[in-house]
Amino acid sequence: MKKAAPPTSEPPELEALWESWLAELGWQPSEPQRQQLQQLYPLVMAGNRTQNLTRITAPIDFWEKHLWDSLRGLRLLGSWAAIQARPWRGIDIGTGAGFPGIPAQIALPQASFTLLDSSQRKIAFVQEALQQLSLTQARAVAQRAEIWGQDPQERGSYDLALARALAAAEVCAEYCLPLLKVGGRAILYRGHWIEAEAQTLERALSLLGGKLIHVEAFTTPRSHGIRHCLLVEKVAPTPAYYPRPPGIPKRQPLGQGKRC
Repeated sequence: MKKAAPPTSEPPELEALWESWLAELGWQPSEPQRQQLQQLYPLVMAGNRTQNLTRITAPIDFWEKHLWDSLRGLRLLGSWAAIQARPWRGIDIGTGAGFPGIPAQIALPQASFTLLDSSQRKIAFVQEALQQLSLTQARAVAQRAEIWGQDPQERGSYDLALARALAAAEVCAEYCLPLLKVGGRAILYRGHWIEAEAQTLERALSLLGGKLIHVEAFTTPRSHGIRHCLLVEKVAPTPAYYPRPPGIPKRQPLGQGKRC
């Protein structure tokens, strides 16, 4: 991948949306952070020519559905001043093209994120993107979440886990909770959310040592799409047999029947 060219002038509509971040997110990027976020678009579009990274290719849609949406979930952690001051050890499970992990790493420079995905090709892209953006505190790893969650060096070592557009909430919980410290938080990014899903998730969390703390509904600023973010806290150690072997969490989701 060639080094991305510096961002050029943006359409007025996009410029206005950047200015709205303070009201919409409670935060605005510094000039270096904004440049890094802007560089993500040409990097992802270049990678899209050789592999299926995203179907979102219009600049304005990319801004809203990848950048803004990725960062909106972080608001569940508290004030931006407090979030940015903390040296989070975070993990983005099923990162794909690097979302929400790369925007989160840009916004939280004191943090160190692991961007995890089972696809070697996608992780090769993410590794190159991290290098291009000089995000040296982040790393990209090609591995299944079920295997990573049983690695004794990784299990129970993270403060924060993110899972976006990955699987059902109870499946995401089984991927995230084993990796968190007790007291750690997971943010699960969802579209629509109903009470039946919450009941299933809470049953799964009771097996995993987690608790659903908050569900926040919001709409995207331009397309007005409905989104939900779920904040989960790990309140007790996760039993050693979770996560179950690869493929089982999706085939036999927790909380939907008898204990597995």
